[in-house]
Amino acid sequence: MVNGKRRRITVTATLALLLGASTVGQSQEPGWTSRALKWGVEKQISDETPILLRPYRPLHFYGNMVRRYYYRGNPLPSPRDLNDAAHAFFYFR
Repeated sequence: MVNGKRRRITVTATLALLLGASTVGQSQEPGWTSRALKWGVEKQISDETPILLRPYRPLHFYGNMVRRYYYRGNPLPSPRDLNDAAHAFFYFR
């Protein structure tokens, strides 16, 4: 009885850690913004923010590539990135 309970606790804890670790890794990557160009105060704030912490922006190839390489280890966009960029550019306006 004790071994079965201990095993159940171990399996539950392992699953919780695995699910929690994948959520933490994904939550650190920035999202998308619809603003391809920023003006005034928004530009000043964006310029003062480190490039790795800025959100992805449509048509900003260099910054997006640097962020993808940092967070994923691959600078090339995935099909989902292209879809997210189009959605941010056309639908968030």
